[in-house]
Amino acid sequence: MELNGIKPAEGAKHAKRRVGRGIGSGLGKTAGRGHKGQKSRAGGYHKVGFEGGQMPLQRRLPKRGFKSLLLKFNAEVTLTALEQLGLAEVDLLTLKTAGLVGQLVKNVKVIKSGALTKAVKLNGIVATAGAKTVIEAAGGVIA
Repeated sequence: MELNGIKPAEGAKHAKRRVGRGIGSGLGKTAGRGHKGQKSRAGGYHKVGFEGGQMPLQRRLPKRGFKSLLLKFNAEVTLTALEQLGLAEVDLLTLKTAGLVGQLVKNVKVIKSGALTKAVKLNGIVATAGAKTVIEAAGGVIA
């Protein structure tokens, strides 16, 4: 192989479309832009979703729903997950190192899902009313 023999892959290169080069080219006169109107003129264009002054679709439809940006800082942990963790004391840092909650999380709540047999002490973690009764019945404490 020689450097002067290197060619691009077949179909990788193709000729650019040259518009406005006469009627015989098929793209002469209006150069594929049609007749008149904003889109036929140089520099004349509009933003995405513009409907010629008509009320755009995204403004005609009703607003619905809301997603709080603070949700990424909140997390839930089940009783089953605490059971599998098998630690006597649980705080936010231990949950992060175990991978049960994300690294950005600041608030954790224990929810009543599953069962708990071991006594667990929760430091700086809140629990739902149902989860609280289960934890205290197993001999645990919520601090």
